[in-house]
Amino acid sequence: MKAKTFHENIFTLQQGKKRFLATRNLSPGLEVYGERLVQVEQTEYRVWEPKRSKLAAMLLKKLPSPFTNTSKVLYLGSATGTTVSHVSDIVQQGVVYAVEFSPRTMRDMLPICEERPNIIPLLADASKPGSYANVVEPVDVVFQDVAQPDQASIALSNVQHFLKPGGYLLMSIKARSVDSTAKPDTVFKQQLKTLLEQDNSKLELVKKQKLAPLHIDHLGVVARKTE
Repeated sequence: MKAKTFHENIFTLQQGKKRFLATRNLSPGLEVYGERLVQVEQTEYRVWEPKRSKLAAMLLKKLPSPFTNTSKVLYLGSATGTTVSHVSDIVQQGVVYAVEFSPRTMRDMLPICEERPNIIPLLADASKPGSYANVVEPVDVVFQDVAQPDQASIALSNVQHFLKPGGYLLMSIKARSVDSTAKPDTVFKQQLKTLLEQDNSKLELVKKQKLAPLHIDHLGVVARKTE
């Protein structure tokens, strides 16, 4: 097995003709969701399954990664912490503010946070960023993966509250969660208009890419806050 740098603290592992996306394990010896742990020389990696992570799929679809070792990240829709744990690996000297609305789901994520001190769990509604404004500091990256009909509005509100000028928004637009009867392309266009064309948006599109076949009817979006 060989490890090759894909981006800062993100790697590809090569085994014969097979290649896997992976992150350097912040908590060696501990898995999070049953993922494969791989030792290469003196470093332990966690295999990152793109079918279980919109962010991993976005990276494999060649959407740019703005994460650094010291990034401060606001993660909206953390669920049980599968992708959050990999972001924790990537920003090892930074912090991840993990927002989740469901108390039951949050309970499932708390053991992960106990092993990873750079994750701060927040039981909150992502559509009400003011409710956690006293905890979250200005961040370098906002990542969003929520199943709500107003996804673009939620992202924009959090960007306005917390994203630094020059920072990046990464989000996965779930067409079926917005409108299950409309064509996905119509939904994507409408959500991007909400996100980018409002007078107070201050976001410019960097890149967009459909995530099929890994995630059907999803659009990966990267945008930059201009000021």
